[in-house]
Amino acid sequence: MNTLNQAAPAHEGMTHGDAPSYDIAICGAGPAGMALAALLARRGTPAQRIALIDAKTLEQASNDPRSIALSWGSRQILEEIGAWPAAATAIHQIHVSRRGQFGRSLIDREEHKLPALGYVLRYGDLVTALGAVCQRAGIATLRPARVEAIAENADAVELTIAGAAAITAAIVVQAEGGLFSDQESKAQHRDYQQTAIIAQVRTSRPIAHRAYERFTEQGPLALLPQGEEYSLVWCARPETAARLQALDDAAFLAELGAAFGERLGTFTRSSPRLAFPLGLNADPRSTARTVAIGNAAQTLHPVAGQGLNLGLRDVAVLARLLAQGANPTMLVQFTELRRQDRNTTVRLTDTMARIFANDSPAQALLGLSLAAIDMVGPARGMLAELMMYGRR
Repeated sequence: MNTLNQAAPAHEGMTHGDAPSYDIAICGAGPAGMALAALLARRGTPAQRIALIDAKTLEQASNDPRSIALSWGSRQILEEIGAWPAAATAIHQIHVSRRGQFGRSLIDREEHKLPALGYVLRYGDLVTALGAVCQRAGIATLRPARVEAIAENADAVELTIAGAAAITAAIVVQAEGGLFSDQESKAQHRDYQQTAIIAQVRTSRPIAHRAYERFTEQGPLALLPQGEEYSLVWCARPETAARLQALDDAAFLAELGAAFGERLGTFTRSSPRLAFPLGLNADPRSTARTVAIGNAAQTLHPVAGQGLNLGLRDVAVLARLLAQGANPTMLVQFTELRRQDRNTTVRLTDTMARIFANDSPAQALLGLSLAAIDMVGPARGMLAELMMYGRR
């Protein structure tokens, strides 16, 4: 794999003083950043004209044990660049229910004539596959490296990199974190006063390929099939989450069973648990020559599992446009084309999260809504389409 301070061919063409220069610099080599780099190369942008920068080594990212859920539409994007991991568990059905209330909805792949509604896989497996694709393509890469500052002018953007030479690019894409902190923010921030508990759990009566989204009084509880286990994401108020974290495994599994019910029998095993505070950060800012995608543009509540899927839809549109030309006109088009899908997905996840962030009367109506969705085929189809493809 090329590195930014070794890839001499990448200096050809546009220059800006003595700094190595590129068409497109991507800050953040997570799934969204690497997928964008690989898709740009596939769409015709010379690999040596793309710079990929990240603070972690690929080995560090590949060891990340977290599980992620990807939609059918996301698999199509990753397959196009040859980065679909082999170790993915297909979701054939999604069971949505409300604890203590009548009503549920069951979304089935058969209704949509698809091999799967989505997939569950390890984050580390995905970045490993994407890293291999970028390496084979010869994309210029600098990691570990931290971007300290950016300076935008009329014809280029200069990036100051800690401990390395500065580089310039016609377009800078921020795919992780908040690099553009010095720009005027239009961010929408919200603290949901919820914490997500994440673990791998086992049950006595698993149902293969069926995922569960269970709404409780304190937040959603998701179980995603992954091999012989389930990936658990249990959202609760901070004080409840702290109490659950303090329990031993037996007591924790008993409380999980009480919250989820007996559809899968009893919970028999849990991996060590992790806890993360939850909030909304919707900040899809851009300038003439900079743009944010993925987690840099929107960090969502995990309800409905739309975060990375929304980021990969950003990738697909931006790659198509930048392959036509790395210039400000394409960033304007990108913002317009992505506005509806982003707004719809942010509103959906934000509304659902806020309902369960407090004792809202709307919680009591959810069970009836789920029953209505299950009885009306078109409504169930619209929900499935949004989860698989986003707003198109």
